[in-house]
Amino acid sequence: MTNSPKRPNKHTNTRRNRKHFGQFLFLVFFAVFCLIVGRFSYISIGKKVQNVNLSAAAQRLYTANETLKAKRGTIYDANNQPIAEDTSVYSLYVVLDKRQVGLNGQKLYATNKEKIATVLAKNLPITRQKALDILTPSKGHPFQVEFGTAGQNISLTTKQKIQSYHLSGINFVQQESRLYPNGVFASHLIGLAQSQTKNGQTNLTGTMGIEQAFNRELTGTDGSQKIKKDMYGYQLPGTKQKYQKAKNGDNVYTTLDTRLQTLLETEMSSVQSQVKANSMNAVLMNAKTGAILAATQRPTFNATTKSGLNNVWRNTLVQDAYEPGSTMKIFTLASSINSGNYNGNATYQSGRYTIGNQVVPDWNTSGWGTITYNKGFAVSSNVAMAHLEQQMGAKTWKKYIKRFHFLQSTHSGLPGELSGDIAFTRPIEQADTAFGQGIQVTVFQMLQALTAVSNDGQMMKPYVISKVVDPNTHKTVKRYQPTTVGNPISASTAQAVRKHMEDVVYKSYGIGSDYKMSGYRVAVKTGTAQVSSGKSGYLSGDDNYLYSVASMVPASNPKYVMYITMKQPHLGSKTATQLLASVMKPVMARALQEDSTSKTTQTKMPDVTGKSLTAATKALTKSNATVTVLGNGTKVRKQSVAAGTTLYRDQRVFLTTGGQVTLPSLTGWSKGDVVKLAQLVGIKLTTNGDGYVTKQSLKAGTTVASGSTLTITLKQNK
Repeated sequence: MTNSPKRPNKHTNTRRNRKHFGQFLFLVFFAVFCLIVGRFSYISIGKKVQNVNLSAAAQRLYTANETLKAKRGTIYDANNQPIAEDTSVYSLYVVLDKRQVGLNGQKLYATNKEKIATVLAKNLPITRQKALDILTPSKGHPFQVEFGTAGQNISLTTKQKIQSYHLSGINFVQQESRLYPNGVFASHLIGLAQSQTKNGQTNLTGTMGIEQAFNRELTGTDGSQKIKKDMYGYQLPGTKQKYQKAKNGDNVYTTLDTRLQTLLETEMSSVQSQVKANSMNAVLMNAKTGAILAATQRPTFNATTKSGLNNVWRNTLVQDAYEPGSTMKIFTLASSINSGNYNGNATYQSGRYTIGNQVVPDWNTSGWGTITYNKGFAVSSNVAMAHLEQQMGAKTWKKYIKRFHFLQSTHSGLPGELSGDIAFTRPIEQADTAFGQGIQVTVFQMLQALTAVSNDGQMMKPYVISKVVDPNTHKTVKRYQPTTVGNPISASTAQAVRKHMEDVVYKSYGIGSDYKMSGYRVAVKTGTAQVSSGKSGYLSGDDNYLYSVASMVPASNPKYVMYITMKQPHLGSKTATQLLASVMKPVMARALQEDSTSKTTQTKMPDVTGKSLTAATKALTKSNATVTVLGNGTKVRKQSVAAGTTLYRDQRVFLTTGGQVTLPSLTGWSKGDVVKLAQLVGIKLTTNGDGYVTKQSLKAGTTVASGSTLTITLKQNK
């Protein structure tokens, strides 16, 4: 029997297949293992994944890079008191979402809306009902609510008062801001610094006035620091910080006197409220140096609240050019005298003067008959000036216009300064410029030219910055000194012109008697100019004039020069000279009273709101303030001077306590104090005269009702 071939065993094949599969899996796992080891080796050695440096990424993850904000420089007045400085303000919002709960179960949303509304109404300019309406929206379920302008620009003091109630849901956001503690205070001249975002960074940037002109100096350089942290965000012990200190901006010191500036603002506001002029300017200047001691314009704005900012953005002291009118006659007379052409006792026929086929009229078209040139200046005769221009010759007159530096910038450094313009081709145009028509000037140009007359021929550049100081080193970076810019006339000519300016005030026929001051001789020239229509002619009507005055006191050797303009006022019962004098005289008198060698003691206004009347009065008396209480309450509800504002000795501060208000005795009060009182209690005020109160129509002790009328009589101190 033949044996058949032996078949492979099934179990043997299975074992062989398992062996091969096992070998395959081993190779696969080994390859994967090698790949992982290789990858980790590559990462550990190269420290990169997809071109990302892991070491650097980890460094960033556990390193905090913080910016150290530099402080913007402070702007100071002449007495080293801040008039613009950095501060932090806060915006308020209230969380309403009830899901907002802290890790410890603390409720982070508003739980007592009634109480919140009461607290906000007490500390913010918002009514309780309005706050409550915002806190209880009728539609939707907002996460949080805000309170408009009432909840913005909140001071640290107010924030702390609100937080002291420990009400849940109230939150604050800190913001960098600029503080202007005096409110309406040379606002266009000082300017504004506002938050602007560039390249993701928000900084304060000057947008007008000194803030803009000195933005580079005022702006500091931010610093930085790097801190090592653990995974929970805490700084690792024993690690060093990389630190670069912030460099604060330079401080700018001005020549402004806060006391004079505040008074000027008060007097200007009083006149503007009466006449609603299209524009007004007023500047008080040191007659010898050109330093600007006080300067303002109308319309203006409150730099703290920004109220009125949109009325006019221009600094009209340098950015408006206008026809000055008769104040230009000062320089026509000076040029005629200095060039040897003036004969004051010679006579001419006033009223009208024909040049070619054109007529130069006097403002008094009937004239004053045949009069001398001396009298012609005192009565502000246009015809007299036209004769003087023709006697000099157009070439000589144009030469003096240039010598007085008209038609060129004063290089004040303020943004947008104009150079002015002139129409000087035809004989009638040349004559017109002699009485201030057909030539355009700026306020600063007029001030500069006036110093030649006040300073015996030496013309000084007007300036408002005294120095720039680096606060980091306390070194003066730049100092601004009085600068002589020319000698257009001789000392004898300047003295002669001032004598003629005295005639305007003291001669029986002079038209400036309203500018007389007790105890001082005043040199004055008034001006009235038609306002250009912007085309080829002038506007008509009684309200379309620019009134001005240039004054120097004392006349024999002036310490101060003051120049005021008032464009297109709506005059009522008072004349333009009476209104301008009501600004000039009190400010000039205050300046003359100040002792330049001993500065008045100054303190800061404390925050007395919410305090008892006794405690508040004691604190203010200690600060040398004069306290006037309005109301019969026992706690102070409002204070007329904001906390932190500079106080001068005997400055009047009004404390409102609520309840019945009785009128105090006003005898000896300044007009500015009475105006403030009228505003606070809501009464109508009528004033007669200037200076200090001697009579009042409502007796002291009279209960004051809103809408009542109070008439006061004022006189200058002898």
